[in-house]
Amino acid sequence: MSDDSSSLPFVVGITGASGAPYAVRLLEVLCRSGRTTHLTISTSAATVIRQELGISISLSHFDSKVFGELGPGKLIYHHQADFGAGIASGSFRTAGMVVCPCSMSTLASIAHGITTNLVTRAADVHLKERRRLILVPRETPLSPIHLENMLAVTRAGAIVLPAMPGWYNNPKTLDDLVNFVVARICDQLGVENDLMKRWGKEQVES
Repeated sequence: MSDDSSSLPFVVGITGASGAPYAVRLLEVLCRSGRTTHLTISTSAATVIRQELGISISLSHFDSKVFGELGPGKLIYHHQADFGAGIASGSFRTAGMVVCPCSMSTLASIAHGITTNLVTRAADVHLKERRRLILVPRETPLSPIHLENMLAVTRAGAIVLPAMPGWYNNPKTLDDLVNFVVARICDQLGVENDLMKRWGKEQVES
């Protein structure tokens, strides 16, 4: 990654696994950091977002205001079928991509280089360009196929970051659990955050 990567945009893909609150919180944190984020959403993701958050999304006429006030950073939306979007090409430079949540179908497509929508195409681009790609699966239990696909994408250079909240920070609310996972994603992206109490922080400060 080049020295000026702090000025490059992020890419976020939302797919049809359970875990829509993680995606919305991640977008909020990235936008509050002042960075530009390119967003693409699968059809299945829109269904899950409606089920889990009560938010109805039009993929053809998307308005970021459906997620509320995200922050000063620019959010640029691309339809999942728009292969003419910049993020579909390796010549479009980015600071990294997150697929959050990442469905097992999306994981399988990325693991095998199948690019049927803009999410999987952009992910494929990040792998081939050796850029940071973070996949956030939320599934249980995991079959051998799921595990093999996770191993395949890891070997290809992706970071598999399951949506597994920790408990050592004594979470009191659902937001605390969401923030834990989003904090770990942001750590991988190099985005400063104070979303969770970190292990050992008391010892360092004492």
